[in-house]
Order: sequence, then structure tokens, then C-alpha cells
Amino acid sequence: MPSFGIMTAPMQVGYDDILRVWREADEVPQIEHAWLFDHLMPIGGDPDGPAYEGWTLLSALAAQTRRLRLGLLVTSNRFRPPAMLAKIATTVDVVSGGRLDFGIGAGSRPGHPIARREYDGHGLEYHDFAHSVGSLAEACTVIRRLWTEPAPFDFDGAYVKLRGAFGNPKPVQRPHPPILIGGRSAATLRVVAEHADIWNIPGGDLDDAAGRSALLDRFCAEIGRDPAAITRSMHLGVGYENPGATRDAISAATDAGFQHFVLSVPPPFPDGVAHWLAEKVIATR
Repeated sequence: MPSFGIMTAPMQVGYDDILRVWREADEVPQIEHAWLFDHLMPIGGDPDGPAYEGWTLLSALAAQTRRLRLGLLVTSNRFRPPAMLAKIATTVDVVSGGRLDFGIGAGSRPGHPIARREYDGHGLEYHDFAHSVGSLAEACTVIRRLWTEPAPFDFDGAYVKLRGAFGNPKPVQRPHPPILIGGRSAATLRVVAEHADIWNIPGGDLDDAAGRSALLDRFCAEIGRDPAAITRSMHLGVGYENPGATRDAISAATDAGFQHFVLSVPPPFPDGVAHWLAEKVIATR
């Protein structure tokens, strides 16, 4: 059976509004997971409007909910060194009592100028695509090792170099939180095949998504991994005036093998939006 989650982009909205929606969603059994994104400046609406840091906000929401699985769709690997990110994610998994789904990706594409500005604005380096994907693969390796290995280790990669790396405490979940990787490029899908438990792609072009899923199957076969071990996930926007379009998209994607759906509701969030989502989109498919 498909699983459904809610996405509240933490921009152009206040903390109290996001908290209200998450608390409500926590009481709606049809909604199994909840998500934020990872941008440091708005990528829509007023470019100078508010945008909250994802992991800090996620930890606050983890402490205010009891049932929902939760995560970022997806963490930019460009923003935080991987060993630091492993520590942050462990903290959220502990705060949540073991409910973290660890979402990560290579970071915004160079052709997305409104997202690109957040790097210059925060003194962050912006490397080319090859660097972003290579460093993502090394980050996934390092993070998993920090979550699972019982002794300090060194890591001498092309992009990540650590001395005496060690993670304590470990995450609540064993062997570690599920790893969700978002992306669509062939290079990223090779990282997905090796490291991910869940693969996410934005909806909108189902033929392309299905083709990318088939390519992922091929990459899994090349390394001897069962493609069925990776859950296929899709991020879909929801329009309050036309929930039927989202229902139709879910049905088509389910037929194409997608079983995990993240439904993004736009601000301002109406009162009762989580119940509305369950009744108008999820329950009536």
C-alpha cells in the first residue's frame, strides 16, 4: 500500500503556522510522514521573505509530535560537512524517538539562480556538478559509518577527509535511519543505487520519472542489488482548488511503481488542512 506524507515548505510562513499543521497531521492516521525543505532563502514568492533553517526547525517539530516520521526533502549536501550533518541527524533521531527519514541530495542545480544566491549569501562554496555528486557519494559513506561503527576511524576521500571520526550517541534506529536520496540525473541515480533505501523524484512528468526508475533498476543490477530494496517516492504539489489533479497523479504514479508520496501544501495553510488532505486527496483516490 502507498504511504502518504505532507510537505510544508518553511518559507513565506510563520513557525506557529507550520507547528499547527504538523500537530494536526500527527493526529491524522492517513498521513504517515511530514517534511520540510532545505533552503536558506526563499525560492518562491518574496525573495526577501522569511525562510527557516531546516534541521533546526525539524528538531523543534520532532519534539512537538509523537507519531509522524519526519525529514527534509532533501538536505543539501553542499550546506554542511557530512560528519557534522551525521551528528545533527542523530540528534533529531534521538529527539524524535527514532522517527527520522534522512533525506539528502547533491544540492541545487547551477541553472536555478534564485537558489544559487543562498550560497553567496552565506559564504558557502558552490562547486560544479561532478564535485556535488562525488561528494554526495562520499558523504553517504561517511554518515553511515558514523552512525554504525563502534570505534573512531579515518577517511581519506577525494572530497571528504576525516581524522578520528566517531559518532556518539548513535541514532535510535538500527542499523541507522532510512536514507532517502532525491535527484534525477544518471550520476545521482548511481549514488541512489548504492546508498538509498528510498529514492525521491518530483512529479510532473511521469514518463520521465518512470524512465529514471528503470535506469535505477539497471544501476542496481550492475552492482548486484535488488531494485525492489529501494522504495520509489514522488513529490507532488497540491492545489486547494483542484485536489482531483493530485489524486489522478497519485493513481498514475502508483501504476508506475511509486509507493511513497510527499504532498506539498502551499501557504497560507487553511485551518484543518491536514484533515482536508486526508479526505480530499488520500482517502478518495
